[in-house]
Amino acid sequence: MSFSRNRFTLSGDMHYIASMTAVTECHAMSQLAQILEDFAYLDDWEDRMSYVIELGKALPELSQDKQTAENKVQGCASQVWLVSHSEGDPSDPILTFEGQSDAHIVRGLVAIVLAIYSGKHASEIVKLDALDLFAQMRLIEYLTAQRANGLRSMVKRIREEAAMTLA
Repeated sequence: MSFSRNRFTLSGDMHYIASMTAVTECHAMSQLAQILEDFAYLDDWEDRMSYVIELGKALPELSQDKQTAENKVQGCASQVWLVSHSEGDPSDPILTFEGQSDAHIVRGLVAIVLAIYSGKHASEIVKLDALDLFAQMRLIEYLTAQRANGLRSMVKRIREEAAMTLA
């Protein structure tokens, strides 16, 4: 697989896939759809991992002042920070998330998790299990046990934060 700034080619094929832009509130749903579509084209595990790394590279940097112990996700072998923001109706706010990791693949997993959850109502987030989507993308089967546990910790943290806003 070769990458360029605007597209990449799959294993020498002439299939082009648009590259990902940074995960933002406005584009979370279209980005998730794009990620799912892109994964449908990727058969080789190396291509899948390369794509995950590219997603992580597109993730905006989390400022140093947000990389605190309070924002650090427990249960991840790599360092992972998640920051949540809520807006709208306090009884069921819309939550958006920022995140970062110090590891390339994990940073890509953070990007996918943010695309899944960011911009949704808290009530939707508590019902949505991102691990189902990771299984659907045939990605979870390629993760090491440590990365899979870290992914579960990220998902758990986001869903718990959503549940707390509903309480």
